[in-house]
Amino acid sequence: MRFLHTADWHLGKKLHGFDLQAEQQAAYEQILQLALDEQVDAVVIAGDLYDRAIPNETAVKQLNSMLMDMNLTHQLPLLAISGNHDSAARLRTGSAWFKATNFYLNTKLSQAFTPIVMGDTQFYLLPYFEPFEARQYFEDDDLRTVQQAMVKIVAAMQATFDPDKKHVLVAHFFAAGSEHVDSETQVTVGGLNAVPVDLLAPFDYVALGHLHGKDALQAERVRYSGSPVKFSVSEATQTKGVWIVDTDPFKLTFKPLTPIRDVRVLTGSFEELTTPAFYQQQAQDDYLAVQLTDRRVIPNVMQALRAVYPHIIELERVNGPVLTNNPATKIDPNLDPMTLLAKFFEQTTDDDLTDQQQQWAQTALTAAMKEEG
Repeated sequence: MRFLHTADWHLGKKLHGFDLQAEQQAAYEQILQLALDEQVDAVVIAGDLYDRAIPNETAVKQLNSMLMDMNLTHQLPLLAISGNHDSAARLRTGSAWFKATNFYLNTKLSQAFTPIVMGDTQFYLLPYFEPFEARQYFEDDDLRTVQQAMVKIVAAMQATFDPDKKHVLVAHFFAAGSEHVDSETQVTVGGLNAVPVDLLAPFDYVALGHLHGKDALQAERVRYSGSPVKFSVSEATQTKGVWIVDTDPFKLTFKPLTPIRDVRVLTGSFEELTTPAFYQQQAQDDYLAVQLTDRRVIPNVMQALRAVYPHIIELERVNGPVLTNNPATKIDPNLDPMTLLAKFFEQTTDDDLTDQQQQWAQTALTAAMKEEG
């Protein structure tokens, strides 16, 4: 049995206001091509297909198109679960007839104990769940954490193991020893949802979703696929991709994906970053976290940088606060607000407010005074 392991598509997600639809579509097309080139027997999607419980119309259309393309056009069997970002009820709409095309989508804990058999393998599809769901299913009020619930869940699954088959768990949770990054929603208080890797030992492979880096966990047969697209600056150094898993003999191969726009950190002075000899050597269209080394005031610095790098997502001064050469002068606090603002702006920037800036300030001041009145 050979299958492709992916997860955390997060369709509908934005990166600091930038729409990622094109990046996610490009990643999907690479995943599909890998599945075809590697002649996999199935594609596993370990949760978080959407970025939010109520996805926008564009995200719904995009996911439907992807799933239909894989499953109906290319006739690839799909094994998927809901994650903590998905609405289980919305995601399972239409699932009554999915199995007719070898599309298996589990969104309820109760579904996880009936294995899907493909080739030499039993797949157990365990969607993201909260401890109260396990308490209700097992009728055990003592189950207070995901870890406690997993003890019973794994035992119940083992009871259905066919000794002549391989056993794969598809799940969406935080496994012990793995690390979070900024773009992952924290679904734990005090680490209560951490599942020890040893508890997963009965399975030949555990295909995990939830954490966005493939190296978040280094267990030999328990792996996160990571997200196919970078969703935060904390993921800038990660290599995105998917796992190709062979069950017999066991083999794990990581296949990287190439982004159409990477997420990178760019460090330098304003002069350096805006010099053609420098920026013409850069992928200017990437999503960039710019770290400025200057300590001087640079008027309209973001607008100037975005004229060269249109997809700046963060701007940081790495050498401390902005310094000016202007000595501090006393300004009469009794001046009217607009005059006070103009003098302050001139003192800190060595420049006058433009007509547009004065108009914005006056509009904001008028609105503030109206609220106070």
